[in-house]
Amino acid sequence: MSSPLYLLKTQRFAPLFTTQFLGAFNDNLFKNTLAVILTFHAGKWTTLSPSLLAPLIGALFILPFFLFSGMAGELADKYDKARLTRIVKLLEFFLMALATAGFMFHSLELLFSVIFGLGVHSTLFGPIKYSILPQHMHENELISANALIESGTFAAILLGTLSGGILSTYANGGILAGGAAMILAAMGYQASRHIPNAPSLTNDISLSLNPITPTLHSITHARKNPVVFASILSISWFWLYGALLLTQLPPFVKITLAGNETTVTLLLALFTIGIGAGSMLCNLLSNHTIRPSLIAVGAIGMALVGIDFGLTAQHFQTANSLYSNLSFWHILIDLTLIGVFGGLYSVPLYALMQMLSDPVFRSRIIAANNILNALFMVAGAVITILLLNQGWSIPDIFLTMALCTAVVAGVISFKLRKI
Repeated sequence: MSSPLYLLKTQRFAPLFTTQFLGAFNDNLFKNTLAVILTFHAGKWTTLSPSLLAPLIGALFILPFFLFSGMAGELADKYDKARLTRIVKLLEFFLMALATAGFMFHSLELLFSVIFGLGVHSTLFGPIKYSILPQHMHENELISANALIESGTFAAILLGTLSGGILSTYANGGILAGGAAMILAAMGYQASRHIPNAPSLTNDISLSLNPITPTLHSITHARKNPVVFASILSISWFWLYGALLLTQLPPFVKITLAGNETTVTLLLALFTIGIGAGSMLCNLLSNHTIRPSLIAVGAIGMALVGIDFGLTAQHFQTANSLYSNLSFWHILIDLTLIGVFGGLYSVPLYALMQMLSDPVFRSRIIAANNILNALFMVAGAVITILLLNQGWSIPDIFLTMALCTAVVAGVISFKLRKI
């Protein structure tokens, strides 16, 4: 069992992996198609400026994580997770049909409703996909399963983003993207039909229609185990750091590097490939066991390489040819390595959270993780906006975040001594 790829031949993992991959691909195909079309043709759709549309799309997608994650955790703990997955995939197909109609009739209201709906879809599926793994995997397979899920998800994000960018260049690109998304959603539903049953471990759960109550309960359950809650906070920092890098890459390329859309795609691709490579490297180094030392190595690596990345970006000098500039290649290597160390850092944290969570409350604990991930990402976005308004440059923000990550790495390394 030296390679995790054997899991892709098993029914207890392959259908779930395929369902997750196609869902992540679909989300990013639709969102990037819409984002590019609105960026370059906003005047045909709305009077809102493109600079406001991008954060609005992001806010609509992430809002359901705050509203419904607690309820999603309760559902995943109360009912069979495989059956819930199939219902969620049917919702995805319905949303993509609405998206196609939205593009066809140039209805921004309908398309924004789809963005919110996709956020609901991801909110519902999040607790399912991570809590189902410990039910279907042996303990010594959790690292391998999480490594494959992590690398597959980021590959799907990259491919979906690139596909959306390509389709948006066609005259009827939105309609083409909607049609492709419906096909992908149908394929995802078909894959979900082969996921083995994952029945509830308890029926003693009262569902609440008030979204605040299950949200608070989820966080309360997560806090009962200090190691689990520390893992959740550490994962949330990873998403804060990663989201900040990804959202600021386009303006960084334009303002600091004087690059173009191809340069943005290159940096995005290398960062994504780095995370996938780091996830698989974690599996190789862990020997199918959770090694907390790898979390510390990943955190320290992200911090040190991030500091080097920030300093290089601060002193970057434009040249006639970007690709003949050694500092540019320095930045490419740094960004790739941040991704590698990020994969090394995050995979064992997910496995640790899954393994040490009380099985009866596992989905609700993972819901708490999703809530805090969203909270950290929003906080990172707000802080970034405030710093930019105060005159900070993007390289300044990159360097500051890396220095903060160094502090986080120190705290994590200290805490891990008790595991």
